[in-house]
Amino acid sequence: MVLDNFNFNIKEGEHLCVMGESGCGKSTLLKAIYGLLDVKKGAIFWKEDQVLGPEFHLVPGMDFFKYVAQDFDLMPYISVSENIKKFLSRFYPEESEKRTQELLEVIEMKAFENTKVKNLSGGQKQRVAIARALANEPELLLLDEPFGQIDNFKKNSLRRKLFAYLKEKNIACIVATHDKNDALSFADKLLIIRNHKILTHNTPKEIYKNPKQKYVAALFDDVNEIEINGKTILLYPHQIKIVDNSETNAIVRNAYFKGSFWLIEAEFENQIVFLNHTDFIETNTKIKLSLKS
Repeated sequence: MVLDNFNFNIKEGEHLCVMGESGCGKSTLLKAIYGLLDVKKGAIFWKEDQVLGPEFHLVPGMDFFKYVAQDFDLMPYISVSENIKKFLSRFYPEESEKRTQELLEVIEMKAFENTKVKNLSGGQKQRVAIARALANEPELLLLDEPFGQIDNFKKNSLRRKLFAYLKEKNIACIVATHDKNDALSFADKLLIIRNHKILTHNTPKEIYKNPKQKYVAALFDDVNEIEINGKTILLYPHQIKIVDNSETNAIVRNAYFKGSFWLIEAEFENQIVFLNHTDFIETNTKIKLSLKS
């Protein structure tokens, strides 16, 4: 797979989120940065050190990076704590134990420290893989879909603890993800890829508020591509409001319960739009809309 004209920087302690649809090149990018792939054109540097691939290293991968892939590569027949300690010095058992306990708290797995990895769920294994990667405090942590198998009720708490820990230790991080919450809440910079090319690279806030393409906006939420007076605009559902007075008349076609709000599907001028509303609205109800970015 070819990554076309990639050029970006990441600072020490900075968190970069890489987003894009499946097959766009996210995992390939992480593997190239870690040194698992040979770069045929261009070069990758971390500070003064050039990252080189398998052609130059018998054991691929850079010592000062850690890469957590989607297959985890844990040792199944030893315990959670032993998997973490595997990368810590045996000459300093007290420090090793203290470090292991610290990381068990970060990944919220203290209750499973003596459980063999083969008996863990996929999400639990994912958390152990993250802790093991952090054992020796890498300068850069590479995470490929790090929360993909973790239950939602655990995911939010884990994300907060993990990214706060990385900031505290000044560990740079690159996360490849489909999850907008990884990007919007915890990334300093966001890089969006499509068809192995960089579409945009900026702060999450700037990209979210000013998406240049529907593809970009759709990574964060449902998105409406609306034509008004010959001009096409992109609006998230929360940007469309039901009002008392408007020349934009619409008819409700469906309503979807989302917990704290209803997602209303409506039709106007032969176009389907989605908007957020506090209450349920019956199908075929006539409404008036305010369309503002």
